[in-house]
Amino acid sequence: QVQLVESGGGLVQAGGSRRLSCAASWRTVSDYVMGWVCQAPGMEREFVAAIRRSVGSRYYADSVKGRFTISRDYGENTMSLQMNSLKPEDTAVYYCAADLRPFGSGTPEVTYWGQGTQVTVSS
Repeated sequence: QVQLVESGGGLVQAGGSRRLSCAASWRTVSDYVMGWVCQAPGMEREFVAAIRRSVGSRYYADSVKGRFTISRDYGENTMSLQMNSLKPEDTAVYYCAADLRPFGSGTPEVTYWGQGTQVTVSS
């Protein structure tokens, strides 16, 4: 059974940084495309970033390109999202996701979800 547990959410000032982590059950990080999906209040869930299994290609939503970096650690079976230059519009619940497609924009199809972690960016 795939389990995903996020951590690292919280309150941060605009312009600040935050690092989200996702601890996955055994082999999840190596077996699946991993990514992050966010949901702002009153909005649909939206693709944020993804990283492929074999070649490690990274994909980002246009709104976070140049500010967010996704990474994975096969040994620790974890995935992270480094969020820099945060903006108030980044405020959302961020979900760790495994086996998601497509990449780039909109609401992806996701097989496995974490419980989510709240990120609030104050202006």
